[in-house]
Order: sequence, then structure tokens, then C-alpha cells
Amino acid sequence: MLETGAGIVKVDGPAVSQREVNSEMIDPTLAFPPKPMTQVRSLDSQDRSDVLRVILQSDGPGVLDVPELDAPRIAIHIGRPVRMDCRHGKRSHSGLALHGDIDIIPDCVPSRWEMKEADTALVLRLGRRLLRDVAEESGFGDRVEIRSRFRVRDLQIEHIGWALMAEVQNGFPSGRLFMESMATAIAVQLLRNHSSVAGTNSLMESSMPRHKLRQVQSYIEENLRSDLSLHTIADVAGMSASHLNSTFRKATGMPVHQYVIRRRVERAALLLREGTLPISQIAVDVGFAHQSHLAMHMKRLLGVSPSHALRGCV
Repeated sequence: MLETGAGIVKVDGPAVSQREVNSEMIDPTLAFPPKPMTQVRSLDSQDRSDVLRVILQSDGPGVLDVPELDAPRIAIHIGRPVRMDCRHGKRSHSGLALHGDIDIIPDCVPSRWEMKEADTALVLRLGRRLLRDVAEESGFGDRVEIRSRFRVRDLQIEHIGWALMAEVQNGFPSGRLFMESMATAIAVQLLRNHSSVAGTNSLMESSMPRHKLRQVQSYIEENLRSDLSLHTIADVAGMSASHLNSTFRKATGMPVHQYVIRRRVERAALLLREGTLPISQIAVDVGFAHQSHLAMHMKRLLGVSPSHALRGCV
């Protein structure tokens, strides 16, 4: 063992100075080692959903090595153009990353990013189980592989990404159901356009039978106050979450999470007109975590604030 003290290192044999030991231990090629790359994670949904994680982070300049993960990742570049060299497994690409450009890294593939200057990206980590469930529901089983993509444009994934970023920034005003619905939509989009089965006809949407639609709507009405889950609602209908999402939208003209939010706002407006409960209590009773979440959605859908609704303006 080395014993240090006052600039002297005692080893077997004559004592030597700390400077001499350091000079022998440092590789001459690393006499001026690169500074550690700066990494700032300004947004992270963490374990809010077990099927999707949303991260906003800035990296660089420098080199970022990301080990292989058991689920695919999507990186949407944000802000000014940044020149970088990227590698997904054995595939590589060099060029300018523009705002809205999308990289898709398949599962079990390591990646390496060499950035000439700081870059900001919205990273979406999709749960492997969800992707497998959507693929099986579509009749593909476990034969599906997500394709590696560099700097592609996909407006649907991009818009979903911005909506998810706003949801996390605002404190999850739409609840768990929104995160799960968006994750399912991303999984479908990956299979349709960025997988080994892209372009096939097995992802066609069918219509939801009337009796199942009634079951789903009744369950939602009876459980508006709860933190509704897409998987729980799907169990009521006896179908998978991905099948529920697509068939419900075809039957009602809107996805499940939007329908739930609208019903919460409409019920809140009814309770506000009755004038017997405070706004904060009504927000909780219809399923919103905070009064501010109710205010945001009511203004967006009805064009008025809860205080105006309380005075009978809707």
C-alpha cells in the first residue's frame, strides 16, 4: 500500500517525491486529458409511467457513449443546428442536426455521439413490453425489429414529443392516461414507419363494437375521479391497450385520453354551475390533481376559466 504525506510517497525501496511518481503514472499521450463533457438534464418524467420516460437534456461539446438498452430510444433535436458524428452500433452518420431532426436507436444497440458544440435533445425511452404488445396485437409476434435512423423527419413523432415535453413541464396535468396513450401512439408509429414490418397492412384500424364502447364509456364515467390507466380501461373492454386506443378513436373521433379530459371538464362545469363546492374541491372530484390543471383544460376546451363557470358563464 502507498502511504502519502507532505509530498513524499513511501514504497518498497528509497523514498521518492510525489512529483516523480505522478510523472511515471501519467500516460504521455494523456498529459492534457480532455475535460469531462458537460451534461445537464433539465426535465425527466422518471417513473411517472412504466411504458415511457421523457428526458430533456443538453450534452457537449464532447463525446457521449450510451450503452445498449433493452428498449428503443428516440432523440428529437432541439434548438440551433449542431454538427456531430453519430454511431448506432456499426452504423454511423456525420452532419448537421437541425431542430426537429429525429434519431432512432434500436434496443440492444449502443450509441456514440461526438458533438462539436452543446446539443439539446428530447429523449423518449419506450418500454419494450409495450412495443411487443402492440406488435403481437397487430399479428407480428416477436419478429419485429426497430430500424436505426439518423436525422429523419417524422411529424407525428415530433408533435407527440412536443406534447409530452409540455405535459412534463406543466406537472402532468393530463394524468397517467395521457402518457400511456402517447406511448402507444409512438409504438404504432415506429412499427408503421421505422421497423422491419413497415408498410404492411396488419396495422389497419378496426371499429369498436357498440357494446364495448358503451362498457368503456360507462367505466370512465364511474371512475372519472380515479387516476385512470389505459391498461385498466382496456381490461374492461377485453382488449389490448393499443387496440383500445385505435378503435376508440375511430368510434368517437378522439383518443381515450382526450375523451377523459373532456368529460372531466364538462362534469366540472356542471358542478361549478351548481355552486355548492369550491373550485379546488371540484378539481379533485373530477380527477384533476390540481386546480391549475382544471383551469388550463377548461380554458382550452370551453374558453372560460373555472371562476367564470362558477358565475354561470357556461
